[in-house]
Amino acid sequence: MATKAKTSGGVENVFKIIKDNDVKIIDLKFTDLIGQWQHFSVMASEFEAEIFDDGIGFDGSSIRGFQKIHESDMLLFPDPETAFIDPFTAVPTLSLTCDIVDPITHENYKRDPRNIAKKAEAYLKNTGIADTAFFGPEPEFFILDNIRYDQSHNFGYYYIDSDEGFWNSGKNDVKNLGHKPRFKEGYFPAAPIDTLQDLRTEMVLTLQAAGIVVEVHHHEVATAGQTEIDMKRSELTKMADNYLLYKYITKNVAKKHGKTVTFMPKPIFADNGSGMHVHQSLWKGGKPLFAGNGYAGLSEMAMYYIGGLLKHAAALCAFTNPTTNSYKRLVPGYEAPVNLAYSQRNRSASVRIPMYSSNPKAKRIEFRCPDPTANPYIAFSALLMAGLDGIINKIDPGKPLDKDIYDMEPEQLRDVPSTPGSLGEALAALEKDHDFLLRGDVFTEDLIETWIDYKMEKEVKPMQLRPHPYEFMLYYDV
Repeated sequence: MATKAKTSGGVENVFKIIKDNDVKIIDLKFTDLIGQWQHFSVMASEFEAEIFDDGIGFDGSSIRGFQKIHESDMLLFPDPETAFIDPFTAVPTLSLTCDIVDPITHENYKRDPRNIAKKAEAYLKNTGIADTAFFGPEPEFFILDNIRYDQSHNFGYYYIDSDEGFWNSGKNDVKNLGHKPRFKEGYFPAAPIDTLQDLRTEMVLTLQAAGIVVEVHHHEVATAGQTEIDMKRSELTKMADNYLLYKYITKNVAKKHGKTVTFMPKPIFADNGSGMHVHQSLWKGGKPLFAGNGYAGLSEMAMYYIGGLLKHAAALCAFTNPTTNSYKRLVPGYEAPVNLAYSQRNRSASVRIPMYSSNPKAKRIEFRCPDPTANPYIAFSALLMAGLDGIINKIDPGKPLDKDIYDMEPEQLRDVPSTPGSLGEALAALEKDHDFLLRGDVFTEDLIETWIDYKMEKEVKPMQLRPHPYEFMLYYDV
């Protein structure tokens, strides 16, 4: 049955915020299957406490991956703990993230990504292994100055531009002051090469005003405004909530300044793509469980967790790297973790154990394959389920690979598995390997089948059907 909010302190606080800020509009947000916020707004004058217990209706048939037309009616239940004042609206607006419920069965909707995350956290507690899973994603993205793209029957193109882009080093139609970061050299030169310090700072301050704790921000490796802003770790569902708010804020702060943000993993040829390394740790009773006396200061539990990630990595990529563009990042030569191995400090391994601190509370593992197009509710839940499978079945991750994988000879890498080469391969791996996701009814066969079908029909096959501009370079004169 659906868990309905009680008219409690959380709800009372919502109405206090409405009153104190003279809020006129209540914006109700939820997440589609692919991972994008959807929303509609109601008048504050019509917004009453009963909505937290009774819900509010919407059409689920118009949302990607949700209902069919003959079963479209769905209910939203706002979560009072997610309230924040929207910093981008002209009229005072309160935003609330919602859970989705079937109006007939009154059960939480099994294709609601937020419901999957909540079930994953509940399953973790039911195992008795731990009571808290902390996640700390590190999303990277590009801040661009211009984007144009189009596709038709007889043409297809994209054009992106950035004042920072090294390709503009010879531009002469405006005053050119130079200081363009070269390809793969955007990490960490100071101003005037880094032109985005103030813009990133505004993003950070806006995030913090909305309740998201930020630890650090900086220019990333690529030219053309690649950026990273890191949030402080939080519980799985809360962090997934924060990540969608993070996207909303970074995109809208950029737009306010006449710039545009993209979380595409590989928008620029011949430079580094954007990843989303995901730090993970398990805790119980307020105590960290990944610290121990083993390799890199890890516990046996942490090693088994790594074993689960590596065993199921190909299937996980269907959720953590869920676009066709994702696999243009997952290639050798651009710091992307193609080879499935683990190591301390080594950023060329797909699982890294950070060694910055000896404090047990800081002990964690970092899965480096994911990228920022992932639906955080689904991706984080899948990572947790894979790690728990490793713990439950005591999956040995094998020996660490404490070498620069990128400099190893092919024969040395012969026995090291690699990530899928395409989204189609990742989806095929998920189809074969998903029993670990079904435990505790966290994922369902329906959800997995829907995900695979959607991605194949809407993304993989359409890409396969269309000629690529570079094919004309290769084959037009054949």
